[in-house]
Amino acid sequence: MVQAKTWVLVKHFDGFPKNSDFELKVEELPEPKDGEVLLETVFLTVDPYMRPFSKIHMKEGDVMIGGQVAKVIQSKNPAFPVGSHVTANVGSHGWRTHTVCDASQLQPIPADWPQDLPLSLALGTVGMPGLTALYGIEEVLGLKKGETLLVNAASGAVGIVVGQIAKIKGCKVVGSAGSDAKVAFLKELGFDEAFNYKTVGSLEDALRKASPEGYDCFFENVGGYFSSVAIEQMKEFGRIAVCGSISGYNDSTPQTGPYPHLTMIVKQLKMEGFMQSRWEYKHQESLKRLLAWVREGKIKCREHVTKGFENMPAAFMGMLRGENIGKAIIAI
Repeated sequence: MVQAKTWVLVKHFDGFPKNSDFELKVEELPEPKDGEVLLETVFLTVDPYMRPFSKIHMKEGDVMIGGQVAKVIQSKNPAFPVGSHVTANVGSHGWRTHTVCDASQLQPIPADWPQDLPLSLALGTVGMPGLTALYGIEEVLGLKKGETLLVNAASGAVGIVVGQIAKIKGCKVVGSAGSDAKVAFLKELGFDEAFNYKTVGSLEDALRKASPEGYDCFFENVGGYFSSVAIEQMKEFGRIAVCGSISGYNDSTPQTGPYPHLTMIVKQLKMEGFMQSRWEYKHQESLKRLLAWVREGKIKCREHVTKGFENMPAAFMGMLRGENIGKAIIAI
C-alpha cells in the first residue's frame, strides 16, 4: 500500500493563519479500482482564495483545498497511462502527496506541452490564475484597445497576467504592488506605470499621477481602502472586475465603509464579481491561447518556488503576507 502525507485544517482560521491551525497526517491509500489512477504529486499551489474558501467549503479535520500537478504512477484507466501528468481538481485533492481517484477529477496536461516550460505553469499562467485574468479582461471588463486599465496586487499570480494581456490588447496599464522589487518587475513586464502603495505619501495622488485622465477599467484583487480610493478615479461608464479582496481575508471583524455608491451612480459605473469557473466550457480553448502567448514571449512568467511538502503552511502564510512575486508554487 502507498502512504499519503496530507495537511489537515484542524481549526478554522481566526485572523491570520497560524502553524497550529494545520496538522501533518499520514494515511494508507487503497489500490486503484477499474477506471481509477494512483497519482504522485509533483507541484502544489497556494492561492489567496484558499483563505476565505476554507471557511465556506471545509470542515475542521478536512484536507486543505488546492490544486496540483501530479504524475500517474499506477493506472486502471487507459486514458491516463502511467507516466503521464495531470492537473487535479481543487476540491478532491488538495494538500496531499498521493491520491487515488477517478478520471472525472482530472485534466491531462496537453501532449504538446513544450519541453522547455515547467509543468508548474499549469497551476499559474496556463492554469486557474491565467484563466481568471483572461476572463476578467475579456468577459467582464470587455477591455478595448486604447483604454486605461488599473490592476492592484499586480505582481501576484493573476495580476502579472492581467497586465500583460492588457498590453497585448494595446492598452495603457497601471499596476500597484507592495515592494520596490515588485514594482521593478512590473516595469520589466511592460507596465506603463507602477507604484509601491506602501510607500507613496497619498494613494489618491499616486493613482492620479499614474493616469491623470482616470481609468476606464479596474481589475480589483484587494478591496478595502484601495478600492474606495480607486473607484473615485474611474471614468464615466467605467467597468470594475472584482476578482479578490485580499485586504480583508484575515480580518476577525468585517471591514466597514466608506461606501462609494454615489460615485457609482453619478459616473454610471459597472462593477461585477466573478470566478473563472463560470466559463469552464471554454477552458481548453482559453488555455491554448495562454500557452501560445507564453511560447511567443508575449506573456512572461515568474514563480516563487518553495521546496518540500512539509513547508506547505509556511508557503501559504508567506503568500498571504505578499512574500511572492508571481505564482507561489510548492515543489515536492
